[in-house]
Amino acid sequence: MTEKYKIYLSEDTRSRLINDAELFEFTKKDETVNLNAFLKTLIVNYFDRYRHDSDALLNNIISDLTAMTSISDKDASALADKIVSTYIKNEKITSSKNIAVTLTVSGSSYDIIRIIENNMLKDTSLSQYLKDMFNSYLSIPRSEREAIIFMDTYEDIEKALKTKRVITFTTTSSEDNRSFTVEPYFIAPSKEELCNYLLCRDIRSNTPRTFRISRIRSAFVTSDNFEPDEALKKELQEKAIRSPHSVSKTVSAVIKLNKFGKRMFRVITKNRPLVSKIDGDLYYFDWPELQLEEYFKRFGRDAVVIEPASLKERLRKYYYYALREYSK
Repeated sequence: MTEKYKIYLSEDTRSRLINDAELFEFTKKDETVNLNAFLKTLIVNYFDRYRHDSDALLNNIISDLTAMTSISDKDASALADKIVSTYIKNEKITSSKNIAVTLTVSGSSYDIIRIIENNMLKDTSLSQYLKDMFNSYLSIPRSEREAIIFMDTYEDIEKALKTKRVITFTTTSSEDNRSFTVEPYFIAPSKEELCNYLLCRDIRSNTPRTFRISRIRSAFVTSDNFEPDEALKKELQEKAIRSPHSVSKTVSAVIKLNKFGKRMFRVITKNRPLVSKIDGDLYYFDWPELQLEEYFKRFGRDAVVIEPASLKERLRKYYYYALREYSK
């Protein structure tokens, strides 16, 4: 069964949902964002948690009201509903223009919509209920939102971690739908809590690797057990705390920043490496080399690598080939 519904979202809510759909790589065949597929997954994976949290919030308010006053249970329930709808579910920008979004549901998402229609609406519309659900979802840190959207993958990896089992999977970023066979060690969020990463050992290459959870597909927990390597576990644990999205070798780097580079370093916070020491224009880092490369690519002439030579050569080649293309 397939059904279409019109829901009305604020521009801000719709924009933020599209951002998540894009980051989590919900795309159509033409590579445009597939917002409908994302919303269907959100509804299926978040409905139970949203319903539970909403009920718990309402019950806590009712309990507090009846404990503090002589109000009747019926009046307490009505007042609690009023508090939630007025002060909690009310959007920050009430004057924001609403945009109509067509939601096409089928399968599990259709079943949940029918449950909502038949049991959850009371004095509100389906559109408003879904709007409140989506805003509740967006209030959660993005790393937790990723765990919600990719619930099945997350649960499979957690099972493998608990039982020390080898897992196999493909990723959206691998060529030719290549599969990976790994020993999982940790799941860790990046320090900005944007995404979660699986830190593991690739069995075929015998090297430590990291994979973003939202890029993992077709995860399968095998029957093969493994004994964690304690030295590798300690190494990956340190990476999990500092930079889970990169397990490349850590280097001692010195980078010279001019006044514009210093300003950029203050404002570009995404994946920013931690500074070990600052001496005038010289910034010292003990950080994975690949992450330093990716971060400072955005600085151009405002950041110059002094050492190590390998990092300096990486950035020199990057700018050299870019200049060559622009000079054609």
